[in-house]
Order: sequence, then C-alpha cells, then structure tokens
Amino acid sequence: MSDKTANVSEELELAEAEAVVEVDSSKSAPADRETAGPFDLVEVPTIRPYVDFGGIKVAPREGLQLRLEVDERAKRVVAVTLDYQGSLLQVQAFSAPKTTGLWHKVRSEIATQLSSQGARVEEVEGALGKELVAVTAAPAEQGSGERTVRFMAVDGPRWMLRGVIMGAAADDAQAREGVIELFRDMVVVRGDQPMPPSEMLPLQVPAGVAQNNTQNQAQGTTQA
Repeated sequence: MSDKTANVSEELELAEAEAVVEVDSSKSAPADRETAGPFDLVEVPTIRPYVDFGGIKVAPREGLQLRLEVDERAKRVVAVTLDYQGSLLQVQAFSAPKTTGLWHKVRSEIATQLSSQGARVEEVEGALGKELVAVTAAPAEQGSGERTVRFMAVDGPRWMLRGVIMGAAADDAQAREGVIELFRDMVVVRGDQPMPPSEMLPLQVPAGVAQNNTQNQAQGTTQA
C-alpha cells in the first residue's frame, strides 16, 4: 500500500471515528414544558407551596415522602429521593448552556457506563422524551433476580433535571404516570451565577426538616 493510500485510509478512519462520537446537542423536552413542567423558577406562581431543597423545589402531595441523599465524604446533599406509592424517584438538577441541551450526551454516557457494568440497556420513547431502561442484577440484600431502573431528563433554560425511577413505576406504566406527575410538578432554581455545564445545582436541607443521620424526611401535608 502506498503512502498516499495509507493516508487516505487513516483520514477515512478518523472521519468515521468523529462521526461516531458526534452527539446531538439540541434540547430534549416536551413541547408543553413551560406550562406543564418541570418548571423554571420564573414560570410558577410565588404563592404555590413547595418543599424547598435549594436547586430543586418539590410540590407536596399526600402520601409522598422525601429523603435527602448525602455524600458523607463531601458532607453535601447530592440528590432528593421521592418515595410515592411503591415507587422511588431520585432527582438531580445540573447547569446547562443557554441554547443547547445535555440529555442526549448524558444519556449516551450513562448507557455506555451501564453496559460496561453488565446491564442490559435499551433506549425507549417515554412521556417526556428519550429514556434509558436498564436491567441489572438485584443487590444481594434485595434478594435474587433482576431490577429495572429508568433514567429520564428534561432540558430547561440553562438547566437539566434528571430523574431515576425505581420500584413499581420502573416496570408498570400506570404507576409511572404518577411519578411523571411528580417530576413535572418540580421547579428548578438555576440562579444567575455563572456555572460550567453539567455542574450539579446545590441542594440543601429544607427549613424545619429535622436531620436523621444521612437521611432527612419531609411529609407532604397538602394535595398537589
């Protein structure tokens, strides 16, 4: 093979590699996000009651329990988990560029990571856009068998809200409808401070909620 032919082959391989890693940077969100949620802070009435976790506000609902996930090493709250009717929804919010989204790229990264760990991963069309459904071996303490986990997210104005669904709603469509309602009722507080893309928005313990080691619970007392 001549040097010229070899160079052409190398250029083709490079072009193919670049095509593979190219990721859609458009926003992923339902068409009615601004009116049906999840909301940006400026899109909701100030009089509506919420449980304030800082970067995320959660609408209270009868039967809903809220738990904070705390990184013991860093001593900071890293996620909010909603426990509702046999399902769990863990949420985090991240900063994002003003005109582009994060979910397409993040979804690809999650799929690659889970697949490398032996999970069966499938991309499906969900109520809010593209989702990932991962089936993994259940932890020993949860007994034998498999566990289904769903990953979803919505790109908003300068933020991305990501949710991980576990429990009944991961498999059952009817149960999932209630969890989607909880997700869409949330408000993201991005703030005006400059932040690099993909940085997690700070979370905090709501005022008046007692701490119990690394877990904090708040009981919703009004109908959403």
